[in-house]
Amino acid sequence: MKNIQELPRVQLGVFPTPFYRLERISETYGKNIWIKRDDMCGVALGGNKVRKLEFLLAEALEQGCDTVFTTGGAQSNHAMLTAACAARLGMRCILLLKRRGVTDHRGNLVLDDIFGAEVRMLDTDSYDDIYAEMHRMGEALERDGRKCCYIPVGGSTALGSLGYAAAVREFAVQALAAGVRIGHIVSATGSGGTTAGLLLGAKRFLPGVKVTGIAVDTDPFDEIVPRLAEEAAGLLEWPFRREKNDFEMVSHVGPGYAVPNPEDTPYIEELARREGILLDPVYTGKAFAGMMELLRQGYFGDDDNLVFVHTGGAGALFAMDLPR
Repeated sequence: MKNIQELPRVQLGVFPTPFYRLERISETYGKNIWIKRDDMCGVALGGNKVRKLEFLLAEALEQGCDTVFTTGGAQSNHAMLTAACAARLGMRCILLLKRRGVTDHRGNLVLDDIFGAEVRMLDTDSYDDIYAEMHRMGEALERDGRKCCYIPVGGSTALGSLGYAAAVREFAVQALAAGVRIGHIVSATGSGGTTAGLLLGAKRFLPGVKVTGIAVDTDPFDEIVPRLAEEAAGLLEWPFRREKNDFEMVSHVGPGYAVPNPEDTPYIEELARREGILLDPVYTGKAFAGMMELLRQGYFGDDDNLVFVHTGGAGALFAMDLPR
């Protein structure tokens, strides 16, 4: 078996990120709720994609790439963070984004420009169309002497997922230092890679801990997440065996991907007003609200210490209003 540290990795984030108990929320709901603050990872406005990009861009640099392509929705956190990380590494970044959602020059689209990314909007619902255009553009650049790498939506590959297997090891150490026995890990699931890494990391470093993904899109994550986790385990020659109740997906999409849910706004405001923490309305806000609804329904065990993984996304707060 290999260690994650043996794989090429470029340092982009400031780790470890904070891990602590949400004191006022925990007291209100009678449950120990801890938070892993990956919104405070030290790049741009923070977010989970940085851990993935540390592996993905290290591989790109090893291959001699100087240009990185990726994609997502118009307000993609992944695209914005790829632009930020590429700028830090001196790489050219080209973003091919879906002309869907908030396409005005607001939120993450402003940040994309600040980080110097080249942004092109494509009027399509198909990522296959976008990947085809990406490679067409890349081939033209390579004829001019550039070397391109192509990162899929969300950076959700087996290699990218290892970023969150490493993250579990990080907060397992933090929990041990705090004297906390983690019972359950919850995060947003938008493309699958983060949740896959959490599942793999839990099996490796926190055996017996359940992972619940709160789906903010309609993809078949029940299949995607375990597949990515197994593929990521294969990169390290780690055993990966599913066990009963080790993982579950819960949908909290609402009216659609990147469309806020009015019923989530009170939870977003409660966390801000009780703990001083910002959640965006389409990823972390949906995930936190979904977790709190599950808590109200008795989904979690009585003795579970919950860990909510804050995956960033604050840029969306400056692109759309909270619905009521």
